[in-house]
Amino acid sequence: MEEAPEAEAPAEEAAPEAAEAPAEEAPEPEEDPLADLPWKERRRVLRSRESGEAGPERSGEERQADRDSARKKKAAVRRKRREEIKSERKGDGVGTPRAEKTRTGKPKERQGTVVSNKTDKTITVQIDTARRHPVYEKIVRQTHKIHAHDERNEANEGDVVRVIETRKLSKTKHWRLVEIVEKAR
Repeated sequence: MEEAPEAEAPAEEAAPEAAEAPAEEAPEPEEDPLADLPWKERRRVLRSRESGEAGPERSGEERQADRDSARKKKAAVRRKRREEIKSERKGDGVGTPRAEKTRTGKPKERQGTVVSNKTDKTITVQIDTARRHPVYEKIVRQTHKIHAHDERNEANEGDVVRVIETRKLSKTKHWRLVEIVEKAR
């Protein structure tokens, strides 16, 4: 029976040597599992690993009150900083002044044919243009319709009229009747 403990003793001695052997070798650098996380998540994980003293246990209302007071403090700091920035801007008097809203140039004028006068105080004018194409030199015809304001409902279908650009009068109407050039036959 004495032989059995002796047989176990060398096995125990061999085990610590085997355990020490890998520790003496240079450990392979492990890849950081946080390296492939976005910066925000990485920061959250690292903060969660930090251990601090546990605070007193608080109810939900107490935590909300603390959050509200912190928000008020931050808002006061923001407000103060923004006022300082504004006062610095006003003091300098530097910067581009606002552009005056003056209308330069003439409003557009077009001549076309009335295709509809069914709506009250509104006419639909079809404007036909023909121009030579700059590259192919072919005559290109374009047609577009606009709505124009006719205060006295004097234009009828088929009349040739002159309209002028004006302020927006409705969703689609920003032209005004100037004159009837030619009455329909």
